[in-house]
Amino acid sequence: MAQINSEDILFTVDETPVYASEFVRVYNKNLDLVKDESQKDVDAYLQLFINYKLKLAEAKSLKLDEKGSYKRELKSYRNQLAQNYLTDNTVTDELIEEAYARTKTEVKARHILVRIDETASASDTLAAYMKIVKLRNRLIDEGFDTVKKEVHDGKTIFAEDLGYFSAFKMVYSFENAAYKTQVGDVSQPFRTRFGYHVVQVLDKRPARGTVTVSHIMVEKNKEGDTISDPEARINDIYKKLNQGESFESLAKQFSDDKSSADRGGELSPFSMGQLSSPEFETAAFNLVIVGQVSEPFKTNFGWHIVKLLDKKPVPPLEEIKAELEEKVKQDSRSKIIDETRIQNLMTRYKVPEDQPALSYFVKILNTNYYKQTWELPKKFTGDKLFLTIDTKTYSYQDFGDYILKRQPLFSEKVSFSDIIDISYKTFLEDALKTYQDANLENENQEFADIVGEYRDGLLLFDLMETEIWNAGSRDTVALQAFYDANKDNYYWNKRIDAVIASSVSRKDIKKAAKLLKKDVSIDNIKAKLNVNDEIHVIFTTGILEENHQSLPEDFEFETGMSDIYEFNDGYIVAKVKEVLPKTLKSYDEAKGNVISDFQTDKEDRWMQDLHAKYTVSVNESVLTKVRNLINNQ
Repeated sequence: MAQINSEDILFTVDETPVYASEFVRVYNKNLDLVKDESQKDVDAYLQLFINYKLKLAEAKSLKLDEKGSYKRELKSYRNQLAQNYLTDNTVTDELIEEAYARTKTEVKARHILVRIDETASASDTLAAYMKIVKLRNRLIDEGFDTVKKEVHDGKTIFAEDLGYFSAFKMVYSFENAAYKTQVGDVSQPFRTRFGYHVVQVLDKRPARGTVTVSHIMVEKNKEGDTISDPEARINDIYKKLNQGESFESLAKQFSDDKSSADRGGELSPFSMGQLSSPEFETAAFNLVIVGQVSEPFKTNFGWHIVKLLDKKPVPPLEEIKAELEEKVKQDSRSKIIDETRIQNLMTRYKVPEDQPALSYFVKILNTNYYKQTWELPKKFTGDKLFLTIDTKTYSYQDFGDYILKRQPLFSEKVSFSDIIDISYKTFLEDALKTYQDANLENENQEFADIVGEYRDGLLLFDLMETEIWNAGSRDTVALQAFYDANKDNYYWNKRIDAVIASSVSRKDIKKAAKLLKKDVSIDNIKAKLNVNDEIHVIFTTGILEENHQSLPEDFEFETGMSDIYEFNDGYIVAKVKEVLPKTLKSYDEAKGNVISDFQTDKEDRWMQDLHAKYTVSVNESVLTKVRNLINNQ
């Protein structure tokens, strides 16, 4: 945006400026999302942007930005978004790469744990350490089973088989020991929050990765279904597969998963735990050879057959980086990230490592602190400067009040010096984080832009809900009137009530056509043609609209027996009982479309009112600069 100055005003709404830099940024950001080519035109997009700003002006005129619910939601979103901008991504990325490497390998291990509390005394801690050293030696000399039988009590000493695990399944320090120990070796003693461990690694194997399959689905019965037995239907399809018919062709003809049927049933690659159907995942991963087909199986969605198309190892890092990042931040690894963040903030805000005032606070403590009755001395110099973080200052009084509130946290086991050191560390960390958070919009323009967009989006949602959506769904009188005035827009397409027979064999479809013409029942036709446990013909019945997946595009909508059509690598023939012509929908039948159209019409008229209410003035010279900049990008 070298040709545009930060102060260039593109237009005003009642003298409120809208800057060219904001318009160009939003235009470029949304360019790839716009499907209507006309909206890529700068002038056309400007009209959309003006409408957007008019709505915001109206929202503020209605004081929607002063609502408590709006303020709470914006604050919640800002706090959540800020977490992505408050840490040093370098350390996070290193931990993500390490975690990614570990997700590619599963470790099989067992361990011995001597439990010890994190706040245990030095003597108890030493005793626990010596005990785990002895148990490690016994594990190496005598074997795990012998040691487990003698020492495992499930209270203070644990000897456990852990099976296979990968990254994030154990606390980070345990995971480190397991992955750094060679197969067959026993680690050196290490400590977690549970106590002292040793881990013996038994095996390491590659993770399962992702799988790509095609599937044919027959939905479970719903009210009004014309197929009475989905299990029987999936079994008929399975028999046709075993007869050598194409999986992809059958999926196109009969799969109820409309999102994949046109692609021959192919699904996007997935890993274990990614879908909402464990039964489906298990069946898919149990397939070994590309091209292998499962037997029919049932899930909460209905009945399925799956065909293996591809198996891949753990996806590339780029595909799962966001997921790993979230796990890293929630894992015990986050302590490393936090420590690095604090150190970087101290450097950025020029906070010295030493704090000479701490010695003064050690001196003013006494044994009343342990009794929670301690108070600041009468001659306490509270207004003296204690700490400076960039432009923010803290006084002796600030830190004095802080340690005053923390009296319940410490026992006599903690010295006065440690109390002050621990308290200062937490005080400093909180102060650094608070200052960074409060100044994040000033320090990070991207963050400021995103928060601004969300803020405006919340206002627009409330405005549209108030002015358009609620009125569109609740004003029944206006909706009925709109329907009455626009009935020509609400018609059923032409439909047929028919029985359709499908087969890969022209010979079998001719036989089915003759039997249908003689009014032979579907069950009897199946009995005649689907013999020797082989499925030659499958039937679809019910009311079907134009462009139904079972009908060719050139299908003639006429009563009686249809011609035989080549379709989806096979043949179909239909017996049409009735042709239902294009007919007017009743108000209740058209209500969903009526509401949508009513809201669109209401919004168009409302926008005309906003243009009349607010004065918009476009700076043509700045607009010319914007056009030149965008057209030369």
